[in-house]
Amino acid sequence: MLISKSGRHALPSLVALTAATLLAAGCGSYTPSANTNAQTVTGSSFVVGTDAPMASVISFSVQVSVSATDGNGNTVQLTSGSPTVDFARFNGLQTLIDMNDVPVGTYSSVAISLSNGTIGYLDTSTTEPTIQTMPANLPSSPITYTLANPMVVTQSGAPVGLHMDFNLRKSIVVSSGQITGDVTPTFTVNGVNNNDKGAYIDEFDAAVVSSDAGKQTITIQGPHGRQFTVNVSGQTEWDGGAAFSDLTSSSIIQVSGSLDRADATIDADEIAILSDSGFYASGQVTYVNPSSGPATSFDLYVRGLLPTTTGLTLGQLAAVDLSGSEKYSIYWMHGPFAQFLFNQSGLLPGQHIAVGGPASGATNASGVTVKRVVLRHWGFNGTVVPGSVNSGNNTFQMQVNGFAGLLVPQTVTVFIPDNCQYRDGFSQLSDVSSATNVRVVGLLLKDPTSGNTVLVGHYVDDLD
Repeated sequence: MLISKSGRHALPSLVALTAATLLAAGCGSYTPSANTNAQTVTGSSFVVGTDAPMASVISFSVQVSVSATDGNGNTVQLTSGSPTVDFARFNGLQTLIDMNDVPVGTYSSVAISLSNGTIGYLDTSTTEPTIQTMPANLPSSPITYTLANPMVVTQSGAPVGLHMDFNLRKSIVVSSGQITGDVTPTFTVNGVNNNDKGAYIDEFDAAVVSSDAGKQTITIQGPHGRQFTVNVSGQTEWDGGAAFSDLTSSSIIQVSGSLDRADATIDADEIAILSDSGFYASGQVTYVNPSSGPATSFDLYVRGLLPTTTGLTLGQLAAVDLSGSEKYSIYWMHGPFAQFLFNQSGLLPGQHIAVGGPASGATNASGVTVKRVVLRHWGFNGTVVPGSVNSGNNTFQMQVNGFAGLLVPQTVTVFIPDNCQYRDGFSQLSDVSSATNVRVVGLLLKDPTSGNTVLVGHYVDDLD
């Protein structure tokens, strides 16, 4: 079913089916294939993924296997096995899918194999919209792409890799307004260096295994059990007043940064402690109680979860209770101004947040207790209000579409800060004037003075 804005109230009983996280990441060792031997010289390669949205699709979960072939016909695997990826989860944000050592060489083509896919979509045919799921009919053969910029893997050079952008709108077949289940995978695949924009890691969630204050490094582990090293420097910013000394073996963190040129670790630009007591969940707020003033509870549609052994389930709803003693913070925003913009009275349906607390407080999805609430970036796709671009104020207005549009039915004012980046054909705010469909990746906020819903942009993408 395609999304309709009719028939929606507070969505208090919304349930969904979303698959596991994209976080299959780590410095694994390369396993030689039939084309290599034990003495093969290797270098580092990585795979970064993102997506283009489709209004009615809440999740597209699929197992992914990626290989690369050089000019001599030698093929190597860029992914370890077939990690499960939900291409609808990050919606405009880039994340690391996998990283491995592969034989040195120039790889000019890649093959992407998809299997065991499911589509989660919003069904508005009932009085209370629900989320349904269906199997995805996928091609049996790999999809092959020739790289305009080949991957040149060297022994001592910086990591190189692939940027995969999966276009949901062009891939999932719709007939007479109905999703059929057929999928014609459409990727944009480019070879990238570690310092290219397409290689930047916007968000990576993982549990802390250990930390070394002397070396300023953090060893983290994602849901698939692989470990990765994060480098902290004087330029690393910490959200919510946190510091390196606050880390423990029970911490769960969110990291943004770049792959290090020398050793394929992550150089962290930003770190947020999502939980300091062993549990976190992330997703979109679907309902806030009460709708104004300090909230006492809210419903969270769970898109990310660590560990997966609590009472919560990916793709299901969790009811989060608030006591007033929680710590609130905004990812990529620091100082007391962040506390002013996002607090117990600043919760809104449609916000993408992470909550963290003791695992004992998450055994019952109907009553979750937390210690931390972190507002995060999310991609909101919608329609530009004609004539609304105001270059003097660096703003425009948009009507949010899709799943988020049911949660945010009102017209939203988009604020463009100086560090906002334009992508996919846009280069400046004036370009938005001639566009119809856009995606704004940013922070959804309640104006503390007027109470109006506003969106602070981090990326602005042309979807036309």
